[in-house]
Amino acid sequence: MQWEFIVALVIAIPVVLLPVALVWYLNIGGVYTAIKEAKERRVAREKGAREAARN
Repeated sequence: MQWEFIVALVIAIPVVLLPVALVWYLNIGGVYTAIKEAKERRVAREKGAREAARN
């Protein structure tokens, strides 16, 4: 391979992968937030059921 091609790859690969990594990061963050909120709702619902059972 010629050195110009290698330089073009070294420059192009990060330019292509950066947006992909950003979208992946946002998706994983959204999934994490959804799981966290679902867990909080489940804990609150179970706590309310326990309190209702006491009365």
